[in-house]
Amino acid sequence: MALLKISEPGGKPAAPAHRLAVGIDLGTTNSLVAARCGRGVEILPDSAGKHLLPSVVQYFKGKPPLVGAEAKLASLGNPANTIVSVKRLLGKSAAEIRASDRFGKYQLDASRDENAPAILTVAGTKDPVEVSADILRVLVKRAEECMRGELEGAVITVPAYFNDAQRQQTRDAARLAGLNVLRLLNEPTAAAVAYGLESKDQGNVIVFDLGGGTFDVSLLSLQKGVFEVLATGGDTSLGGDDFDYLLADWIASQAMPEKTLDARSHGELLHYANEVIHRLSEGEAVTLDSGNWTVSLDTPQFAELAKDLIARTINICRRVLRDAALPVAAIDNIILVGGATRMPVIRDAVADFFGKPPLTDIDPDRVVAIGAGIQADVLIGNKSADNFLLLDVNPLSLGIETMGELVEKIIPRNTTIPVSRAQEFTTFKDGQSAMILHVVQGERELVSDCRSLARFELRGIPPMVAGAAKIRVTFQVDADGLLSVNAEELSTGKSSEIQVKPSFGLDAGSIEQMLKASHEHAHNDMELRALKEAQLEATQLIDAIEAAKQVDSDLLDAADSARIATAMDELKLAMEKSGSNRIHELVEKLNRVSSDFAARRMDLRIGEALRGVSIDNVRHAGEATEQSTE
Repeated sequence: MALLKISEPGGKPAAPAHRLAVGIDLGTTNSLVAARCGRGVEILPDSAGKHLLPSVVQYFKGKPPLVGAEAKLASLGNPANTIVSVKRLLGKSAAEIRASDRFGKYQLDASRDENAPAILTVAGTKDPVEVSADILRVLVKRAEECMRGELEGAVITVPAYFNDAQRQQTRDAARLAGLNVLRLLNEPTAAAVAYGLESKDQGNVIVFDLGGGTFDVSLLSLQKGVFEVLATGGDTSLGGDDFDYLLADWIASQAMPEKTLDARSHGELLHYANEVIHRLSEGEAVTLDSGNWTVSLDTPQFAELAKDLIARTINICRRVLRDAALPVAAIDNIILVGGATRMPVIRDAVADFFGKPPLTDIDPDRVVAIGAGIQADVLIGNKSADNFLLLDVNPLSLGIETMGELVEKIIPRNTTIPVSRAQEFTTFKDGQSAMILHVVQGERELVSDCRSLARFELRGIPPMVAGAAKIRVTFQVDADGLLSVNAEELSTGKSSEIQVKPSFGLDAGSIEQMLKASHEHAHNDMELRALKEAQLEATQLIDAIEAAKQVDSDLLDAADSARIATAMDELKLAMEKSGSNRIHELVEKLNRVSSDFAARRMDLRIGEALRGVSIDNVRHAGEATEQSTE
């Protein structure tokens, strides 16, 4: 039922009774806006009483864009100027968009940077941020008309597995639409807020979120108003759209195996496929007649067609439980989120895996927006009762490259955010006055197997011997999952900082692949790390001895020099051909054979330092040192 606008004398809107904030579910297929109306948070309708806004934008030359249901209807006849599922394009490179656009529906602007793609339309180039902003503007207008006032802010939901680029572009779209972002809230957490606060539920809850374009699974512990995310997993390139594409391909193979599809005919097939899936959610069998062909499909057939996609969702559930070290029996409830979870094949698979039926009390299309609306009401200061705490986690480990191309993890995956962690590093070379810091994301031990996020430089390090300088590197992840990294040289206070906003997102399915690879290669990765660390230790020792020989070669007799040279040659050969244990053995051997040389060098330096100093002064200095430590 639509809300009526009440006007004051003179035709002005009535003043709002409290500060205005909304929750927005910026979805792949549909978007919604929710706010507190009376005692509860509700989805705000448009003037026709419709709550779902299709996330579709059609562009025209010299006219404002068309957003929503009308644009969706027009998409079949004008696909090149009608952008759908834009959420899937956020944070993606041009190459990734081309790879996913199998039928060449969109023409990208060739003059743009590959990492900042834009689509050519009759209204000019439109990048994913601009398209998303057009959707948000419609939602903002709807909210301000319903609530009779200007918004002070919004909580916008994002998939838990959105990376930094995708989160940042969501923020950019909101700013472009004139929205103050109070917080980016993970969609599974928003769903838990909606269920937890209304039902007062406690225990371990799985949020199974299968939207139009993304899939998330989060395991949350709900206890006394604290919503803690214990583990999370997902795939930013798996959603209801994939079931539509799968079925469209099957229909094409059955009804028109010899025909080559263009963008328009494929769009029509997607429309039919979506209709079939909706009808299968209400019955056991469907017969579809386009006039040119007829196709029949029943639920068991569809389940067989979609078994690989369904298995991908269940495998991610399995991994999330493993990450949290919890058995299936420890799960108290399962919440379904996203319109795609209406499919019986999904509900049956979830029930079979967890051994209990999922909760469906709240419309899965609306539950995320409702949770965001509740959170917005709390953040704006209107809601005093039932306060709650949200503890999200970062989905992938964050770290920095160290010598040997190794990754030093500073914030491990599934660490509760917001979080700040610091670690001290040092220089590798004598006299080093600058350091390049390479920030990476992933679970593997080598930089080459992880994702590069950013590089920045710290200058002004005092020239010292290797290992003497101290550089504190601080990683900070805010409540929205956005990362900042600071490096500071402690003796001078020189510092450098970067906000990590990568220019493009992860490849399709790469987050899932990164986690899978970390498990598959765990043993080999640890062996390789041990080898790299042993090689690094050996390199440092060899470099130190070579430098010492250049300065104090006269302290070495022929026999000592020969022994050291032989031990160094053995170690260099082992670094190329042997494992970490053998390298460690030869490092110890080289330390032993060079120990007399090191002792003579130390005696020489002490002698030089004490030359001309009386023994009484040395004794008094020693006594003073002893007294100061008592």
